[in-house]
Amino acid sequence: MKREKIAEVLKNGQVGNDVLVKGWVRAFRSNRFISINDGSTINNIQAVVDFENLDEALLKKITTAASVAVSGKLVASQGAGQAIEIEVKNVEVIGEANPEEVQKTVMQPKKHSLEFLREQAHLRFRTNTFGAVFRIRHAVAYAIHKFFNDEGFFYLHTPIVTASDAEGAGETFKVTNFDPLDPPLDEEGNIDYSKDFFGKAVNLTVSGQLEAELGALALGQVYTFGPTFRAENSNTSRHLAEFWMIEPEVAFNDLNDNMDLTEEFLKYIAKYVLDNCLDDLQFLNDREAKEDSQKPTAERNEMSLKDRLNFVVENDFKRLTYTEAIEVLQRSKPYKKGKFKYDVKWGVDLSSEHERYLVEKEFKCPVILSDYPSEIKAFYMRQNDDDKTVAAMDVLFPGIGEIVGGSQREERLDVLKSKCADFNIPEEDLWWYLDTRKFGTVPHAGFGLGFERMVMFVTGMTNIRDVIPFPRTPQNAEF
Repeated sequence: MKREKIAEVLKNGQVGNDVLVKGWVRAFRSNRFISINDGSTINNIQAVVDFENLDEALLKKITTAASVAVSGKLVASQGAGQAIEIEVKNVEVIGEANPEEVQKTVMQPKKHSLEFLREQAHLRFRTNTFGAVFRIRHAVAYAIHKFFNDEGFFYLHTPIVTASDAEGAGETFKVTNFDPLDPPLDEEGNIDYSKDFFGKAVNLTVSGQLEAELGALALGQVYTFGPTFRAENSNTSRHLAEFWMIEPEVAFNDLNDNMDLTEEFLKYIAKYVLDNCLDDLQFLNDREAKEDSQKPTAERNEMSLKDRLNFVVENDFKRLTYTEAIEVLQRSKPYKKGKFKYDVKWGVDLSSEHERYLVEKEFKCPVILSDYPSEIKAFYMRQNDDDKTVAAMDVLFPGIGEIVGGSQREERLDVLKSKCADFNIPEEDLWWYLDTRKFGTVPHAGFGLGFERMVMFVTGMTNIRDVIPFPRTPQNAEF
């Protein structure tokens, strides 16, 4: 008999059908009821055995976390919680699990802290919470590819090893083939990277954007979806050293086109999760509500997880400039009463508390801010006519603040060269990027979405380490 996934059996199984399922034992009650899960759904299937017909040696092997193959007939369930169950004809224990060892792990059937679960990231997939998170992570990735494919974008694989630092922050991981104890030195005593594998100093990429621009200026519209790396010594709940980015670039788009694309894209992802991840989403929604009930009122989410997703889908995004946002914040009650932790003044980056105020209190919808001061944005963003601001944009979401950053790119060669000088970026390092402005330059725009930041939003998880399988953070590269 061919094995069927538990998700399919629960969805399409008919009473009277014979089935074979394989999975891991979640619970074995009264030596009669085996609860089995195979990872295809958050829901378990119950298998009912006649223990009198089971060999006693086999019975002892059916423990929590053991893997089993169960065959039998689907029958209407006599108990609550499931419509159908398996009337077992045969049980095979595929892999045993030592009960004493199980008690030391996250597979022990009780509530564990997220910190403890991170220490056993190799096993946390077995829990309901992380099964739900990583099934939804897959759904978000699929939705992203489907959206861009359906919109006629081309998927571009940009380099992981690169000589550029697109963000200009210098927080890169160096890549070298040198012996760290005996690297070759030049006449001045510095490491001579001309003798290294690539003939120059290179690093792991912080962004595929600059290369994606090159693709867009020939293929029209492209997107990247790949790993990026930042050597920022930060241990916050929002930072990883290794993370994934989605970066579309579109020729002939201006800032307004960019905002339109971003809004459509984010609404599509949220709706896809609402439409296709019902069981996992409901579990995470209920989990968050239970945790919120134990917090002080001021720390609770004002909207449920599902309501936040619908909030994105159903509301038009409010658009205003950075300057207008500063004025709104300075007129606000929290600002006048000194409730904001960080100051609000023109020329400084907004903090998460300011961004969330605009979304959750002032406008009660997602917000797109545009036209930021040029001093706080990257060199490649298009200079506005006022010579003070650039055609940049950030998208702000409830509960999380900034989720997307983007801009219209600077397509004018003379202005771009001037920007390179202002940011102390040698032209020879980016000759290929500048070259594209010499041969039929056009306005173009794009944005970056941190994949893990999006998965945090749609799952309600509050620590970015809980939405990536094996987090890489300072002093942590386990698994």
